[in-house]
Amino acid sequence: MTLTLAFVAVACLPAAFAALFCADEIIDRLACRWAEWREGRRERRTIAQLDRAIEADALTRDIDLTEFDRDGRRPLEQVAADLRRLGGHRRAATGRSVVWHGAVIEAYDERLRAACQALGIPEHLGELDGVDREIERLRVEGLLHAAGLTLPAARPEQRQRHR
Repeated sequence: MTLTLAFVAVACLPAAFAALFCADEIIDRLACRWAEWREGRRERRTIAQLDRAIEADALTRDIDLTEFDRDGRRPLEQVAADLRRLGGHRRAATGRSVVWHGAVIEAYDERLRAACQALGIPEHLGELDGVDREIERLRVEGLLHAAGLTLPAARPEQRQRHR
C-alpha cells in the first residue's frame, strides 16, 4: 500500500509543481471570468429594466421584423431618397403634361406605401381617389415625418410641420 502511495505521489509531483507555480494565473483567469459573468448579468438586467420602462414590446408589436431580412427589400434610405426626388418633381410639375404628372404622383404614392410598410404604418392610398387620396397622402406624410423620415413640403416656400 505504501509503495502504491509513493508511486502516486511521484506521478502527481509535476502536476503539484505546475499548480503551485501557475496558481496566480489560474486565480486571475477565474476572477476575470467571474467579473465578465457579473457584468453580462448586470447588462441583461439593465436592458430588461429599460424594456419595461419604455414598453419596448408595445413599440415594436405592429412591426414585422422579418420584413427587414427579406431578400430584394429596398433599403429605407433609398425609399426616402426616392420620396424626396419624386416630391421635388411633384412640386415642379408646371409646364409638364397631365400624364407625366399623374405618373409622378403614382410613383410617389408607391414609395409612400413602401415606406409605410417598412415602418409598420397603416395606409390606405391604394383604396382612395381624388381629394380623399390627397388627404390620406398628407396624413401618411405626417406619420412618416413623426417616425423620423423628413419629406419635402408640398410647396417650396412651405416648411413641413407634421407633428
